[in-house]
Amino acid sequence: MTAADVRPAPGGARVSALARVPAFWVIAALLLAGAIRMAQIAGRLASAYPIATAAAVLLFALLAVPFWLVVAELDFLEREPIELLVLAFAWGGLVATSVSIPASTALEDIVAKLGSPHFAADWGAALGAPSVEETAKTLGVVAIVLIARSQVNSVLDGVVYGAMVGLGFQIVEDVVFAVGAVALAGQGDQVQPVIATFLLRGFLSGVWSHTLFGALAGAGIGYLVVRRDRRPAHRVGAAVLAFLGAWASHVLWNSPLLGDGLGNGALALLGVLLLKGLPPLLLILLLVRRAHDREADYYVRRLGTLGDPEVITDDELTVLRSGSARAAARRYAGERAGRAGRRAVRRLQSAQARVAVELSRDAVPGYDDIREQRKTLRELGHPEAITGPRSWRHTASTVVTTAVAIAVLWVALSALGGA
Repeated sequence: MTAADVRPAPGGARVSALARVPAFWVIAALLLAGAIRMAQIAGRLASAYPIATAAAVLLFALLAVPFWLVVAELDFLEREPIELLVLAFAWGGLVATSVSIPASTALEDIVAKLGSPHFAADWGAALGAPSVEETAKTLGVVAIVLIARSQVNSVLDGVVYGAMVGLGFQIVEDVVFAVGAVALAGQGDQVQPVIATFLLRGFLSGVWSHTLFGALAGAGIGYLVVRRDRRPAHRVGAAVLAFLGAWASHVLWNSPLLGDGLGNGALALLGVLLLKGLPPLLLILLLVRRAHDREADYYVRRLGTLGDPEVITDDELTVLRSGSARAAARRYAGERAGRAGRRAVRRLQSAQARVAVELSRDAVPGYDDIREQRKTLRELGHPEAITGPRSWRHTASTVVTTAVAIAVLWVALSALGGA
């Protein structure tokens, strides 16, 4: 692991500090313009369909919560400043959407003129929307780099900011599509089209939609910024390749390929979703795993140099490297010491991560939080944040959760397939 792989950030990014960067005010102006434009659209929707609009905002806002938590958890060891995460989300939801709505339509019209109305009907949305939307979203990650370059210190950071931009875009676009479905239904201010849109665009397609595409393009920006050990042409090429990957994934998703499905019924619809969405999902999972492992090795190695089991034991070093191992350690603590043990392990892991980051910045770390959580765990009879044997309760919980998820998925697919 070299400094080229991970460049520790100097600290948080307060608004007062960001405001001293000229680019911040340009971005703030773009956000304001986007907010005004989206407020106008939201006002028209709410005045025509108030109940449907309220339902759409509520459903997709709730959907945003687990997505936000998952994306934020990706960078557990060195969390990104909340100010920049909110800015990235706002760029996606305000700037990228307000630009993409008219620009996508214009580009589809160009496709119709260069080709034919029939070609535009089949491929207009597949070529126009990805070209505009992926460019607008990627510029959101570029905006983060312009105002807070030091905070993008690993490829994983690019993934996180790109995913946040994509999430903002996805939530706002889905609200607009949901209320648009109400208008197309022509049955007044009804919530049924909103629920159908939520099931299709949120529950079924959300896993491999804009959040995923944004993460892929963001990884390229992260590589471009961080890997100074590579030749400029190599870094630019990697960023362009990542952008093209996001664009191609979006084109595939919007394309008429398999438009007739694989037959009728829920299984056929599921097959189409998997064939179009699974390849980019697996690609970004692979990139996230690789980027996370690189960053984890860097920071955990700093903790290992302390050689102090009161700060972190050898087994805890192994656990802290892996997201799944950290989660398993919390479960194990919960089984042995209840909710208090689970909470203490999570706090201990967070405190250890903070110390690792402080060590990487050559700062004097504070160990009070670690000592406090270690004391709590000893009092609970579980002194070490380690994983244990998989219990029957966890296995049963996994089986039940999987069964419920499959049942909900099947009902959603059946309802949509019969619609």
